[in-house]
Amino acid sequence: MMLVPTHHFRDIERKPEYLQPEQCIPPPDPGPVGTMWFIRDGCGIACAIVTWFLVLYAEFVVLFVMLIPSRDYVYSVINGILFNLLAFLALASHCRAMLTDPVRTCTETAFTLFGHGSSFPENLGEPLLGQSKCLPGAVPKGNATKEFIESLQLKPGQVVYKCPKCCSIKPDRAHHCSVCKRCIRKMDHHCPWVNNCVGENNQKYFVLFTMYIALISLHALIMVGFHFLHCFEEDWTKCSSFSPPTTVILLILLCFEGLLFLIFTSVMFGTQVHSICTDETGIEQLKKEERRWAKKTKWMNMKAVFGHPFSLGWASPFATPDQGKADPSQYVV
Repeated sequence: MMLVPTHHFRDIERKPEYLQPEQCIPPPDPGPVGTMWFIRDGCGIACAIVTWFLVLYAEFVVLFVMLIPSRDYVYSVINGILFNLLAFLALASHCRAMLTDPVRTCTETAFTLFGHGSSFPENLGEPLLGQSKCLPGAVPKGNATKEFIESLQLKPGQVVYKCPKCCSIKPDRAHHCSVCKRCIRKMDHHCPWVNNCVGENNQKYFVLFTMYIALISLHALIMVGFHFLHCFEEDWTKCSSFSPPTTVILLILLCFEGLLFLIFTSVMFGTQVHSICTDETGIEQLKKEERRWAKKTKWMNMKAVFGHPFSLGWASPFATPDQGKADPSQYVV
């Protein structure tokens, strides 16, 4: 059964001069494949450094204030391994979210809107027009040149859109980020804590980052509670290698940090999962944009972000999502 997309062309000026390709400077060479993606934004870099500092501070207090001085070796070993594992996964997820290009774009004619009667692909990694392949990469900056538009060999009824800010051919569901200075497809928001936009290609790592930060925050709060009870029952000078006033200050600061980030990251995790299930980004929800793309089941939307099929790789920041095969029966029409 052939499924027909329900989206329609946007109301824009369809005259050839709309794109004004003569005003666009040819894009620079993209560089070698595998070049690391990194946004040179002072505020974002500072926030990323603060994030790592706070995690390492929690690591210091948990290890040197609570676990190492403890006489219960089983308690210390189990909680030490668990906390360090979660902290490692959180920082790894942060690195992947920060250093991963947020867009999985398609080349050539995949930048165009599709005419009526096009069918959905069986493979989510294939463009709808079947003339190019989807590869990781930001929307090329300045590619709205006359030569590039002519190379698309547009057919009657096909329309391309140009971003006036970065002078690029704008894919559907793309929005311009003033910090990244690029158009980001399925852009949810720009997060200074990961110094990057959250888009279709790094949303998994951002979700994992918020989840693991929430888990280590909850774990730290539980250990702080048990440590306070232990110190109240025992001599404060024996429950820590630091002086009692220093121990109290360090624990209170950790408690405040853990509570703050538990609430913040739990809310972010919930909103991201909701956004994935509804296949509607934060920007699209705020702007109340009309849905022009096919509606899919929640499970299919989850697999589109975390990979096909379901596996332990969903929880790993080292596993790159595999788009796999889409089940046509999971489209909602």
